[in-house]
Amino acid sequence: MLIHLKKLISRKGTAGFIDELIDSLGVKVAIRDVEGKVLIGQENKRVSDERPIEINGEIIGWIVGGGKKAEVLISLITRLAHAEVEKKVLAKEALDKYKQINLLYNTAEKMSACLDMKEITRLVIHEFRHLIEGGEQMNLSIMLLDEKKNKLKVYSASGKEYKPKMFIEPGQGIAGHVFITGRAEIINDVLSDNRYVKGAQNPGSMMCAPLKTKQRILGVMNISSERTITYRAGELDLLIILTTLAASAMESAILHESKLEEERIKSHLERYVPSQVVDGIVKNNISLEPVKSHITILFSDIRNFTATCENLDAEKVVSNLNEYFAHMVDVIFDHGGTVNKFVGDMIVALFGAPTQMKDSEKRAIETAIKMQQCLKTMSNLWIRGNFHTGIGINSGEMVVGNIGSPRHMDYTAIGDEANIASRLQALAKPGQILVSKSIYETTKDDFKFNSLGFTKVKGKEKDIELFEVLYQTAKKTDR
Repeated sequence: MLIHLKKLISRKGTAGFIDELIDSLGVKVAIRDVEGKVLIGQENKRVSDERPIEINGEIIGWIVGGGKKAEVLISLITRLAHAEVEKKVLAKEALDKYKQINLLYNTAEKMSACLDMKEITRLVIHEFRHLIEGGEQMNLSIMLLDEKKNKLKVYSASGKEYKPKMFIEPGQGIAGHVFITGRAEIINDVLSDNRYVKGAQNPGSMMCAPLKTKQRILGVMNISSERTITYRAGELDLLIILTTLAASAMESAILHESKLEEERIKSHLERYVPSQVVDGIVKNNISLEPVKSHITILFSDIRNFTATCENLDAEKVVSNLNEYFAHMVDVIFDHGGTVNKFVGDMIVALFGAPTQMKDSEKRAIETAIKMQQCLKTMSNLWIRGNFHTGIGINSGEMVVGNIGSPRHMDYTAIGDEANIASRLQALAKPGQILVSKSIYETTKDDFKFNSLGFTKVKGKEKDIELFEVLYQTAKKTDR
């Protein structure tokens, strides 16, 4: 650290004290700076006695003349210079700490406002470069745990990254070890560490710290240098502070994304499933992946819909159909059913999916009866007089879940039992509810049925036995 001799000895009080000291020594002495300028005394050019004033190996000036007595003067000035160096070091450390604290505060503020994982990791890497001396030349990477694969993956990196394996196991390598232990480390000779997994480019020194919250460890942050340097404890402390801030911000981002995903799922499902069922799906994390399950499926279709609506404007047809659907969906939801899909004027509803239902057959029949009764009591007189539905119900093992392509998927049920329900619906007359033998056997003590015998249906080699649900037709009222 450079000390200016002129500034040092010309301070108020110091210059006078030095003059008095020189007088007391009784010798002729001159003090000269490194550029040869005399600062105190008069230089005698015939005197060859010159001794340097050194601070930490750096010459800051010369004492000319005085012989051995001048040693006292050299000692005094050297002590004054050392005191000045210490003051400057303390001032620099205080300033550096202030800058670091200010930078960490600003970084924390930026992170708290950020809810995107990629943006947080980039911000952490960018900010660390400004926190540590020589950060511009360092390699930085953030590895996060892929919970599905249970492996650490490089999520963000900057610099000439030494490229560890794209995925590493927890416990593998230095980063994997830090992830398991949760303790930050300095490794100033990486290649001699037997934990290190060699890559295409190998660092000489590195620091590694876990991205740790109170509940869990999300990943690790690596700082490395291609050449072997000595990282200090203070630098590791900064890394730990930064990774702690980052982990907290990441946890908030994960919770935010989880909440958004929950809202997206709820928003999507509430169009097909009652809200109470949606809450159960979200809270219990029920999977919508295709699975084979015992469910009951209901098909409802308006008889002669095309002929009935051919004299209406398209807008009026859509308006009437939407009003009809709104009432039917309410009935299905009231009985815990799931609206599978609308196909033209047909409604397909599931009972027992995506959440299991012990009495799915009974619920489906109750829904069908209520749908028929609701249709006869609707306030829209045109719908009440012109929309007449036939309903088919069947139960059994079907594959149910999200089915389709990566770009478009539907939650639906497929299988032979679903096809039979569709065939029953096609056979049903206006106002009629037809069910299969499996439905009849399960609910014969709950409802009245009329056996219609066996009939041939498309796609089945054997005839199937049909049963008609007998129910009381709702009384028509004008409202």
